[in-house]
Amino acid sequence: MQNIICMKWGSRYDFSFVNRLYASIKRHTIRPTRLFCFTDNDMNINKEVICKPLPQINIPETIAYTPWRKLSVWQYPLYSLKGDVLFLDLDLVITGNLDRFFDYKPGNYCVIENWTQLGQNIGNTSCFRFPVGKYTSIFNNFQEKPVEIWKKFHIEQIYISNEIEDQFFWPSNWCQSFKHNLLPSWPSRIWKAAELPKDTSIVAFTGKPDPDDVLRGEWPVKKYQIYKKIYKQLKTPQWILDNWI
Repeated sequence: MQNIICMKWGSRYDFSFVNRLYASIKRHTIRPTRLFCFTDNDMNINKEVICKPLPQINIPETIAYTPWRKLSVWQYPLYSLKGDVLFLDLDLVITGNLDRFFDYKPGNYCVIENWTQLGQNIGNTSCFRFPVGKYTSIFNNFQEKPVEIWKKFHIEQIYISNEIEDQFFWPSNWCQSFKHNLLPSWPSRIWKAAELPKDTSIVAFTGKPDPDDVLRGEWPVKKYQIYKKIYKQLKTPQWILDNWI
């Protein structure tokens, strides 16, 4: 049995993101696979998704509902989970097979190499796999001095990469960034849609736009930054229509 986990808190992502993720996982796995969702609100989530309360963590209120909360999954025990577990953010678009993410360097921490920090040995935790109970110091150390660690590293994925000496990056073509890898440069993005590489399984949407925005052909901008509409334009790719359902 393959175990995948996700987290949902607050109001930015509603239940439909979890349900869509679950349906997409089922389409793109061959082996038996379960999805666990750690959440503060399981209303309307597909009953086949195993919902659990957000794991407890001692975390400063300022960052309580930021990606720093994801550090809670490094504790042990983590409900009934054992062995290698794959973590997926809710705003990913799954476009290819996920089984291979469980075959790659089993028993180790595997993560995306962060697209904006290539060569700096820093992971992007939109998609990562870890063996439950192996790297508990990540959680335990943060529990002892959360403010100190937060102020030192600023971003949780930098902290994790600093703590794990033997991290491995997924093959670069498996996970792509919509903005950093696929979106055509301006002005060609006005008439040309982002193309999906053949061997890509996951497309990550960091910041804005979200997949829902791209589906509508929109790139949201703040009212006081309306001038950004000049270059924040995009076309809806067919692969979004095919996979974000």
